[in-house]
Amino acid sequence: MKTIAFLFPGQGSQSVGMGEDIYQAFADAREIFDMAESVTGIAIQNLCFKGPLEELTQTINLQPAVTAMNLACLSLLGKQGIVPAWTAGHSLGEYSALCAAGVISTEDTLKLVHKRGILMHREATRNIGAMHAIMGLTIDVLQEIVHEIQPEGVVAIANHNTEKQIVITGAPGPVEKVSGLAVQKGAKAVPLKVSGAWHSQLIQGAEQEFSDYLKTITFTPSRCDVLLNVTGAVERDPESMRSVMCRQLCSPVRWYPAMKELMEHRIDAVVEVGPGRVLAGLLKQILPRDYPCKVYTANNLKNLEQVIRELT
Repeated sequence: MKTIAFLFPGQGSQSVGMGEDIYQAFADAREIFDMAESVTGIAIQNLCFKGPLEELTQTINLQPAVTAMNLACLSLLGKQGIVPAWTAGHSLGEYSALCAAGVISTEDTLKLVHKRGILMHREATRNIGAMHAIMGLTIDVLQEIVHEIQPEGVVAIANHNTEKQIVITGAPGPVEKVSGLAVQKGAKAVPLKVSGAWHSQLIQGAEQEFSDYLKTITFTPSRCDVLLNVTGAVERDPESMRSVMCRQLCSPVRWYPAMKELMEHRIDAVVEVGPGRVLAGLLKQILPRDYPCKVYTANNLKNLEQVIRELT
């Protein structure tokens, strides 16, 4: 029996056309896209299949759209008896990971990401923010620069993606300043096309309202191990998970520590479940060359068929 991990992407993995082939091929996928439209009142199918990309990428639309795609792919794998021993999701993708572990229902997952998108969009319009990817420095070195600039305004670590690929977030001025200092130390800095300073104090206005909403959702014991963003570690107790998820909006995504923890266990196959191949790309940078694990992307009909063929 293979030990399988499912990883779920978040914002940045979207593309026009995602999910159309699986929607046409499988009734289960159609049910999930239909449920997403019913829960949100957004024309999810049209946005995913036809675009335009600019509209799809608005966080208010994007969060339920990417999640619908993630869950549609998940449902097809589950139907074939492919179930994970481990799950993790990157930021937005964490809700799909909780669903895959049986912690929250499909409908509640869609409700949560819809609410999350609305609140994050609201805060982003109130507080202009920026995010830059910094490549080439370790977390300790970059954190020192961030601490140096923080007295001048909001700036923080958003995502620790690989050993030396880290995203910073905050107000445009301080983010630019940290980037400039990082470049002086030999790093490369790339501004990201985002509409807000995710995982920073600038969206803290959403935190209490989202926490209150989380309290209305049923969390049940997980069927498998879930590696959480905020801690980079496994949490099994439903109420502890809910408490951690209340902090997720404004806390850094500890993806690299989570993936290092995952690799401590004998994982035979890792499947990125959802659009794109961002997480598979990051994992290939993290994995030791001799780590005996196959990495798959389940992002379209052809790739899903390959995963099903090789893992059943």
